[in-house]
Amino acid sequence: MAAERQRIDLRGADASLAAIPPIWEDVVFHCQQAAEKAIKSFLTFHQRPFGKTHDLRELGRNCLEIDITLGPVLDRAIPLTWYAWKFRYPGAPEEPTPHETQEALTVAREVFTEILDRLPNEVHP
Repeated sequence: MAAERQRIDLRGADASLAAIPPIWEDVVFHCQQAAEKAIKSFLTFHQRPFGKTHDLRELGRNCLEIDITLGPVLDRAIPLTWYAWKFRYPGAPEEPTPHETQEALTVAREVFTEILDRLPNEVHP
């Protein structure tokens, strides 16, 4: 089931948030991954090809060709794009703030829910 991969990333975000101390950069990375995988699942279900990219703006544009009502949540997801790499490499900037992390988690959950609501039950986890 495609949606299970996004759920695993959201669980990873929750686990990193619950760690003592929280692993902020892992939380936002898992949020980006959950949103990206949800969007790609939607495109795959609708048999729409997409390139190898982490760019949620680009992927979101493809979704809007199928369902324009996804616009607001996909727009909110665009800033998550940076978390695919921003804190993952040597010399990376400081870790994300707790507020930034919570916002990323909220948006990732919204993307997951909005996408899942538009897919048939047989692809639900």
